[in-house]
Amino acid sequence: MIRRLVILSLLVCNIAAAQDTNTATDTIRRFSTHATLFGLGAAYQQDTYLSPLQYEGSQFSVIHEGLRRTHILGGKVFSQSLVQLNVSKSSSPALNADFIGGQVHYDHAWLYDWALGRRWHLMAGPEIGGTLGVLYNTRNGNNPAQALANIRLSASAGAIFRFHLWRRDFALRYHMDFALLGAMFSPAYGQSYYELFSLGHRDHNIRLTHPFNGRRFRNQLTLDIPCKRNTLRVGYFIDVQESHVNEIRHSDAFMGIVIGWVRHLNRKKSNRTVPDGFIL
Repeated sequence: MIRRLVILSLLVCNIAAAQDTNTATDTIRRFSTHATLFGLGAAYQQDTYLSPLQYEGSQFSVIHEGLRRTHILGGKVFSQSLVQLNVSKSSSPALNADFIGGQVHYDHAWLYDWALGRRWHLMAGPEIGGTLGVLYNTRNGNNPAQALANIRLSASAGAIFRFHLWRRDFALRYHMDFALLGAMFSPAYGQSYYELFSLGHRDHNIRLTHPFNGRRFRNQLTLDIPCKRNTLRVGYFIDVQESHVNEIRHSDAFMGIVIGWVRHLNRKKSNRTVPDGFIL
């Protein structure tokens, strides 16, 4: 009889422990991080369809990142979404012509999390995304604008280091994306958009891209600073896009600072206290 009671007690304890573990894991999965950053810095642009010269100027960017834990591989995979809006203006070396550009980027990644203790997290995984935009030259009469459109498969990786200083919890984050394979739209050299769309003259206008003819390399190093119930994020951002297809060379590079805020949301409760198992 005593043996049966002991076995029954052990079973009850195991079930309760499993329920506590599942409850804690589900609590962590309910939380998500949303960061909105504003960037300002130098822009370097070239598009030989519009001009053989390199233009220099400035760019303003708005970047929104969403990060949440999924149920994949026992909760070890995070889902990350990135939306980036760029508005730029750059001038020719003689200052007699300008590039005015606008782009929207969207990328979605699935990142596997390696937790190295309570301070370090390494993350890596695949990412898919695309870009839509336009680059306009104020001096050109014929072919004054170039359309920008592509889709891509990228490798995404990052690291997060959490540390305690001045009785506060800080987080140093690094994130990078590198395009591996994709497809992009491009007119042929000397081909006008009138020929392409009005006359229907096609000339290999959808091209396969890879690291040797079309690159996208994005780097972001930021520091999360707690401010009472909110979190301030500041850092440095580098975004480089290059392509060389149909005898047209395109280059768009941005380097600047970013600043914004981070919100930690609980999808089921109003309490925003972030559990220890969730990455900031």
